[in-house]
Amino acid sequence: MTGTAELSGGVVLRPLAPDDAEALAQAYTRNRDHLRRWEPRRAEEFFTTSTQARRVRDMLQARDEGRMFPWVLADGDRIVGSVNVNDIVLGAFRNGHLGYWVDGALTGRGLATAAVREVCRAATESLGLHRLQAGTLLGNHGSQRVLRKCGFTEIGVAAQYLLIDGAWRDHLLFQKILHDG
Repeated sequence: MTGTAELSGGVVLRPLAPDDAEALAQAYTRNRDHLRRWEPRRAEEFFTTSTQARRVRDMLQARDEGRMFPWVLADGDRIVGSVNVNDIVLGAFRNGHLGYWVDGALTGRGLATAAVREVCRAATESLGLHRLQAGTLLGNHGSQRVLRKCGFTEIGVAAQYLLIDGAWRDHLLFQKILHDG
């Protein structure tokens, strides 16, 4: 998917754009408390437009190099979430890692499920991937429901998988095979 997909209630999924830094800084600032328990600890400068501009440049360069593909959920000019396929490996593996978040004020409305479905379609049709992987904290039942609704299956628990909110946390790992055979 290189264009825009309507998700629900005026929210669209679209590729990250070079001028998204300010809206991303606002989104992360607005969601600082909501995301804290699901993400690494963030230094204060993470929430600035200049840091987000640097991140956007880096992500777009990684996209151009085929290493990742970043999308945002947008409601008009406001960014209300993101979905990324990271760590893309082609060749015999054709795999990527899926990560996503939705604005705390909009959770429970099906936006993450709709966005993940669109990204799975894009990963198959546009990125040519065979498989997507995702990991959730053991207690992140909402994200686990999203993945299961989108056809992901559990593949196990990874002990001390990621440094989240200051501690190494166990994660439940999922995968989705995008092509049969």
